[in-house]
Amino acid sequence: MTTELKDLISQYIQGGCLLRQAVAQMPLEHLLARPFAGKWSTQEVVCHISDFEPVFADRMKRVIALENPQLLGADENLFLKSLSYHQRNILEELALIDLVRSQMARILAVLPDSSWSRIGTHSEKGPVSLKNLLEKAIGHINHHLPFIEQKKKHLASN
Repeated sequence: MTTELKDLISQYIQGGCLLRQAVAQMPLEHLLARPFAGKWSTQEVVCHISDFEPVFADRMKRVIALENPQLLGADENLFLKSLSYHQRNILEELALIDLVRSQMARILAVLPDSSWSRIGTHSEKGPVSLKNLLEKAIGHINHHLPFIEQKKKHLASN
């Protein structure tokens, strides 16, 4: 396995730790607050990530195991609307993220180099490789971390 791929797997595992650190010590009222109109609460962001971790893992597993599988898109706003994000336990959500990433990293770590170019076809975005899927999973948490920090700063100053 190349150094680049090892680094990607390491970044993937680290994502759960970064998210856990970002929300550590936040009181429930801050987790549930929506300090910016039209934006999600921190709790909603964490639940969104938790709901999509198994989706990313399923997509990667399908690309590994199947020939050019169909990868279904999902509307995160319908998940938010329907899946009781403010009634969920943030520690369970974080644990699920860590567990899914740990399991997936074990699978990825033993793949031959040829597996990384395997392709699936996303229903909205077209062809995507296993490596691209991993990069998207890494980027998903990294994308949301600045928004959590922004919310924390705003709530701490008020």
